[in-house]
Amino acid sequence: MNAPGQYSKPAVIVHWMIAILVLVALPLGYYMTDLSLSPRKLQLISWHKWIGFTVLLLFIPRLIVRLTRPVPAPVDTMPGWQRAVASITHVVLYALIIGVPLSGWMMSSAKGFPVVYLGLVPLPDLVGKDEALGDLLKSAHELLTSGLLILVGLHIAAALKHHIIDRDETLVRMVPLLKR
Repeated sequence: MNAPGQYSKPAVIVHWMIAILVLVALPLGYYMTDLSLSPRKLQLISWHKWIGFTVLLLFIPRLIVRLTRPVPAPVDTMPGWQRAVASITHVVLYALIIGVPLSGWMMSSAKGFPVVYLGLVPLPDLVGKDEALGDLLKSAHELLTSGLLILVGLHIAAALKHHIIDRDETLVRMVPLLKR
């Protein structure tokens, strides 16, 4: 069970696994899009897809942990408006953690590019091949990714603000090695 005011170990582990993967996938995605078509670009695209699908897979235990383990209440000193923004941000982050990889997978399907997880497991197409739909899904993937990048930046900035300026326990609860 959690120590009072702490996230459970499974919550912390899955949070950081997803965070690391997202922090790798975002710059990789932006970098690879500007490359000329080459074997290197195709390899990077594969890695990007693998990371995205892994994030989708990890979302399942993340959701189970969130639904079955108590989440610590915000620190007492946090103003109501910050609590509201934090709640909304978490809901939207969860939606984007699902939406970004799914839109990428659907885009690949619509454009006729298979997703083969880890180069071993072919994943089913989520939509039929349709170039116009593929272009629309590409735009959606880019827009959702931009939203994710903004919210991840906001999430990190808020956590650091709580730790450095407010000097409260918010960040310490998700990074137990830190001390106030």
